[in-house]
Amino acid sequence: MKPITLQNYAEGHWVAGSGGLAELRSAINGDVVALTSSQGLDFGAMARFAREQGGPALRALTFHERARLLKTLAEALTARKEELYELSYTTGATKADSWIDIDGGIGTFAVYQGKGRRELPNERILIDGAVEGLSRNGTWQGLHVYTSLQGVAVHINAFNFPVWGMLEKLAPTFLAGVPAIVKPASATSYLTELAVRIMIEANVLPKGALQLVVGSTGDLFDHLTTQDVVSFTGSAATASKLKSHPVIARESVRFVAEQDSLNAAVLGPDATPESAEFELFIKEVAKEMTVKAGQKCTAIRRAMVPASLLDAAQAALAARLEKTVIGDPRDEATRMGALVSVAQREDVRSKIKEIAGDAAIVFGDPEAVVGDGKGAFMSPVLMRCDKPWDARAVHDVEAFGPVSTLMPYKDAADAVALAN
Repeated sequence: MKPITLQNYAEGHWVAGSGGLAELRSAINGDVVALTSSQGLDFGAMARFAREQGGPALRALTFHERARLLKTLAEALTARKEELYELSYTTGATKADSWIDIDGGIGTFAVYQGKGRRELPNERILIDGAVEGLSRNGTWQGLHVYTSLQGVAVHINAFNFPVWGMLEKLAPTFLAGVPAIVKPASATSYLTELAVRIMIEANVLPKGALQLVVGSTGDLFDHLTTQDVVSFTGSAATASKLKSHPVIARESVRFVAEQDSLNAAVLGPDATPESAEFELFIKEVAKEMTVKAGQKCTAIRRAMVPASLLDAAQAALAARLEKTVIGDPRDEATRMGALVSVAQREDVRSKIKEIAGDAAIVFGDPEAVVGDGKGAFMSPVLMRCDKPWDARAVHDVEAFGPVSTLMPYKDAADAVALAN
């Protein structure tokens, strides 16, 4: 397949970058899927276009009218979702993985449009509570009123959910009457670009309501104001770097970050290997390790069990993971596809080495070659930490892939303390 050159959607037009094209490769076979660049974009003009064109047009609509926009966009995406599914395979996602991303994202639009029409008034402002008397004779009163920010929302998204990650931010943003500039992670930006094309071609969004950057954000942050908001999903290190931008502090720009987490699942102290809870625990830990090849913010990274069940849990998890079929996500027999890129796989391998200072690998080989070695495939890796209170890396380092660490706890209080 000939690589496609991705385009940015800026100031109401599709525009290819003027140079410095980066290659985006298939997670399955390493072939170049797309070329991408944002060189040549005028980011200051994009921000002004959003504020001067998109913002006023969205604010002129009532909550119900904005909700109907979401409904129409959800219908447009649904009508063409098979195109999204086909392209999604290239990211390493199976059909089940893509269902979370694509149908999940469309579902977010559907939910917000329903909430907008049922729970918000057919108005442009939202009154919060009743009038409050602030003086004895009633000459001084107060009333809280919610109204739209008069800036632009900059959405910087992660690679693991190129559709849902965008739509779950756009839904409340559009409902609030705020235009958005979307910057997807480069590795899977070709899928985001297709979703944006579908929404633009639906021809219901006001000009300036939605813009897309498929490359670096350049000097965009230099043009932010106090009425703007940045919503970021990604690593804590990147979030800290962006949040420390001088304009963010100077202009008091709202900055929202969804970043690294080391989620824990705890098997209750009264469970036994024969109990339904034990079986459910094993099933969920294994599923969270293999769905999206473990590339989920909500994946279970620390699996905690009563100390007496540590060996039984390890054996059960290993037996379940042994049945995981890894391969081409288009194959119906495949249960786990590839990581999003070879670079991401190498990052996961390096993080496993850090965690290995605290824990031993008890299932899987992170260095094993899967298939012909051209794709970003990797075995699920289960680790075991027998002394979690003496460990640091298992509680601090996230291997963002098919990796989880099994560990014991003494009692319920100990489990809570470990989780925290």
